[in-house]
Amino acid sequence: MRPRLRRNDFGALTPPELGGWRPSLRVSVVIPAYGGQDQLDLTLAALAAQTYPAQLLDVVVVDDGGPNPILPPSLAPARTRIVSSAPGGWGRAWACQTGYDTADGDVILTMDADLVPHRHHVEAHARWHHLADYLVVTGWPEFTDISAGLPSPVDVYTRVRADETETLFTADPDQSHQWLQDIVDRHDGLRAAPSSVLYRAHVGGTASVPAALLRAAGGMDTELVLGEDTELGYRLTQAGAVFVPERAARCWHLGQTTAMRRLDEVRAFNAPFIANRIPYRRWLRTDPGRQWRVPYVEVSVDARGARHQDVRATVDSALASTLPDVRVAVRAPWRALTGERRRPLDEPLLDLRLLEAGYREDGRVRLVEDEPATAAPAPFRFSCPPGWSVGPETLDRLIKHAELHESGVLNLALEERDGEVLAARLERTSAVARARHLADRGEDPDDVIAKLFDVTWHDGPEFGLLAPGVAYPRLLGNRNRAAAQWRERAENAERNVTKLKARVDEVRTENLRLRRAAGKGERDAVRWQTKAEEWRVTATRLGRRPTLRGRAARVLRRLTFRGRA
Repeated sequence: MRPRLRRNDFGALTPPELGGWRPSLRVSVVIPAYGGQDQLDLTLAALAAQTYPAQLLDVVVVDDGGPNPILPPSLAPARTRIVSSAPGGWGRAWACQTGYDTADGDVILTMDADLVPHRHHVEAHARWHHLADYLVVTGWPEFTDISAGLPSPVDVYTRVRADETETLFTADPDQSHQWLQDIVDRHDGLRAAPSSVLYRAHVGGTASVPAALLRAAGGMDTELVLGEDTELGYRLTQAGAVFVPERAARCWHLGQTTAMRRLDEVRAFNAPFIANRIPYRRWLRTDPGRQWRVPYVEVSVDARGARHQDVRATVDSALASTLPDVRVAVRAPWRALTGERRRPLDEPLLDLRLLEAGYREDGRVRLVEDEPATAAPAPFRFSCPPGWSVGPETLDRLIKHAELHESGVLNLALEERDGEVLAARLERTSAVARARHLADRGEDPDDVIAKLFDVTWHDGPEFGLLAPGVAYPRLLGNRNRAAAQWRERAENAERNVTKLKARVDEVRTENLRLRRAAGKGERDAVRWQTKAEEWRVTATRLGRRPTLRGRAARVLRRLTFRGRA
C-alpha cells in the first residue's frame, strides 16, 4: 500500500542513506540550453560523476536555438542526447516541454545548464521518489562568482567523482535563495506549509517529479517565458503533490540568476501572467470587475431535471459574490438542444433551452456535459443544488475557513429529504486529486480525504445559503446590491477614519495641555521651594530675637504651608 501523507507532512517517510541502498527507477535529466556551451560542459561533466547507476540515468539536452548550436561534450553521461526544441515556439518552458516529451524515465529531473551538481545530487533526488510516487523534490543551490573564470570539465569531473565538489568554487555571500530558506524554516522544513504556499518552493533549476505526475499536471505552460517554474509548481499542487526540499541535493549555480540581477523588472513582467494563472496571488487580484484565466473557485450546478428559475437563482447569486474570481459550470445534456422544428412553449427541454440562451454569451459561465474529476487548475470547487442561493459573502467565508484550517472538504447541510441530507459541498482540488490517486478500488474517496486533510460538516444557512423560494428572485440583482454594500462599507469606513482622526487630534491637544500644565507646576514648585528655604533662614535668624519670635513663628508656618502646596 502506498504511503498516505497528511497534507504536506512528508516526515512519515524515511529516505535511505546516500550510498546505502539499491535504486530501481529510471531518471531522465532534462536540461534546456540557450548557448552557454562552456557552462553546460561543466554540468554534464558533473553528471557523468554521479553516484546514481549509469544504466538508470539518461540526459536530454534541449537546444533552444541559441546563437551557436550545442555540441556534444567530451565528458557526459553515457546516455546523453542533444535534441532541438520542437518547432512553433521558443523559451525555457518550450524547451523543457520538448525534453519532457522526449524523456522516457520514471522520474524527470529538470536542471538548468548553469548548475554543477555535487556527487550525490541525482541520488538525493531519486531516493525520495522510491518511497512515494506523488512527491516533488527540489534541490539546494549555492551561488558562486565566476568572474575569475571557470574550471575545466576534466577538473570538474575529477573533483566531483572524488566528492570534492566543495573545492571547485567559493560561495558568494551576497547571493542566495534566502527567501526559500525563510519559507522552509517558517513551515517546519515545509512539512507544515499550507497548500497556498507550497508552489513557491518549486525552484525549477533543480527539481524532480514523477513523469506520470508531471503529465497529470499538464507539463510546462509553454505560453510563459518567465515564471514558468512557479506556475508549474502551482499546478503540481493542484494535482495532489507533496513538496520535499532536499538539502542533500546540493549544487553550484554559476553566477547570478536573472531574478537576482533584475528583480523588480522580473516581478513587474510576471505580474499579469501569474495573476491570471495563480489565484493564490490575492494581492494581484484586487479589481473585483476582472475575470481571470483560472478562478479561485468554480461553482458547479447540476441543471439536469431542474427548473430554469431554480438554476438561475443559484448561478446568478454565485456570480454576485463579493469574492470576485468565480466561475460557474452548469452541467446538463446540452447536445440534446437541436435546431429542428418544435413547439417553442411546450417542448420538454424548455428549461434547458432558456438556460442556454441566458448564459451562452456569459464568459463567467460554462455549459458542460460532464464534470471533470477535479476543478483543476482552480484550487476549489463549490457544488450547490439548484434553487439554493449563495449569499454575497458565502464563498468568501467558506474559502477563508478552508484555508485557515487547511480543510479538504466542507459539507454544508441544507435540509433532509426522505431520510437523506441534501448538502452543498466545498472541496479542495489538491485533496481530491491526491485521494483519487491513492484510493483503493471501491474505496470512498471522502474516507481518504478525511485521512489526508479533513472532511467536516456545517450548517449551510450559517454560511449564508438561502433555501428555494426565499432567495429567488430577490437575489437576482445581488451583484448591484453587493457593490452598493461595499460602497456603503467604504463610506462608513471613511467616516470612522475621520472620527478617529478628530479624536486623535483631541487626545494630542489634551496631552499637550497636560504636559504644559505639568511643566508649569514643576517650575512653580521649584520656585516656591527656593523661596521657602530663603524664608526659613530669615525666620530662624529673626527667631533669635525675643521680641520677634512670635512674628517669626507665624511667618515660618505660613511659608512652610506654601512650600508644601
